[in-house]
Amino acid sequence: MRAQSLDTMSTFRIITVEREFGSGAGAIASQIASRLGWKLWDQALTQEIARVANVDCSAVEHCEERLDGRLHRLAKAFWRGSYEPRALLTDAQTFDADCMVSTMQQIMDRIAQEGQAVVVGRGAPYFLREREDAFHLFVYAPTAEKIRRLRELGKNEREAEELVESVDRDRIAYVKHYFNADWPTRALYHLMMNTVTGDETVITTVLNTMRLLEGKSAGKTSQLRGVL
Repeated sequence: MRAQSLDTMSTFRIITVEREFGSGAGAIASQIASRLGWKLWDQALTQEIARVANVDCSAVEHCEERLDGRLHRLAKAFWRGSYEPRALLTDAQTFDADCMVSTMQQIMDRIAQEGQAVVVGRGAPYFLREREDAFHLFVYAPTAEKIRRLRELGKNEREAEELVESVDRDRIAYVKHYFNADWPTRALYHLMMNTVTGDETVITTVLNTMRLLEGKSAGKTSQLRGVL
């Protein structure tokens, strides 16, 4: 069933979807974007970062929501202290987590200005934490549910278990390093949902919560105009 359009909503122009790995956030974000008629920034965001940074998507994917590895940090220190011109290095060699965050900030600012966007991960709720027109969603699930979803995507049991443990561990370190915050930062989100309830339940709750908050905002505006 197609959700009613939110054209009348003026408060929220952006939705960020942060998630535990394997919780189904990608599919949920895609459905929300489709129902609203908004642009989905998931794989498209990886491609845009690669375009702006002039690197392959594989280089971006390697840096997404994780810190540089120990060997890369050592190499980076060498590059910065070397007398050899950095121009001799390829873009892929110089693209690292610091470059990723800097590029993300530029792109996030542009996405926010354009509006009507659903952004998946990549630190989006932290980049846009000061924007009142951004609705922040966090989705999570029990380990068994995450493994079940990953198995449906073709991962074997062992691979799914390792990914569930390692990817979120990387995200915790990434957010702590670049935003000096815990992951997840509960006070940041308008809504946190367990996807074991089903994707449709999550999607409906998100859209209804946005309408509810929009209604409250409109009510406060009317009261203020009455006072003035």
